[in-house]
Amino acid sequence: MKTIGLIGGMSWESTLTYYQIINRTIGERLGGLHSAKCLIYSLDFQEIEECQTSGDWERSGDVLAAAALGLERAGAEFILICSNTMHKVAGRVQSEIGVPLVHIADPTISELRKRGVERVGLLGTKYTMTQDFYVDKLKQAGIEVMIPEGEDIDIVNSVIYGELCLGKISEKAKEDYLRIVGDMAARGAQGVILGCTEIGLLIGQDDTTVPLFDTTYIHANHAALASIGLAT
Repeated sequence: MKTIGLIGGMSWESTLTYYQIINRTIGERLGGLHSAKCLIYSLDFQEIEECQTSGDWERSGDVLAAAALGLERAGAEFILICSNTMHKVAGRVQSEIGVPLVHIADPTISELRKRGVERVGLLGTKYTMTQDFYVDKLKQAGIEVMIPEGEDIDIVNSVIYGELCLGKISEKAKEDYLRIVGDMAARGAQGVILGCTEIGLLIGQDDTTVPLFDTTYIHANHAALASIGLAT
């Protein structure tokens, strides 16, 4: 079994979910008392969020690269950034380490292709939804991407930072998100990517008939399978 390195804390709420999914997947596949060989470097999200707000991606890249190096030195054989937004600095992180960085969009793209999805809605932070670093990766794979319209971008973003990252779950936020999912489906989306690792805490497939692609589950499950040589 390979040792997984997780750069977490962005937020710790979703890092907890990563840890649960990885260990449950290992247990289901191997049985008995098996659990994952896993290292977690949990960052102070306040520091990262301040970098995001100020646009200081170079500094945040430095922080994540240092975390990745620490995980590699501790024995991690591949590394995950437990955040969609912080994949903006994925290239910088990969350039500093000698082990693979598993980009969150790659297994997500694989899932979309398996389901025959060619046009997908994207929910996430305003950075993930409106900047090129994430959307372009999907487009390069031949997948058309749509995002919420108008003020719905701000609604999605404010719920992430103002509620989900603080462990708060409200019915109003759930109603708003499901409305936005429905709007994108009405505009032609064949499914919706939950492109922030906290969104799965708020809505899930049981809440809508629109196919949802939860990047937290997809990324973590892929990592668990990769650690035991079963990833496809």
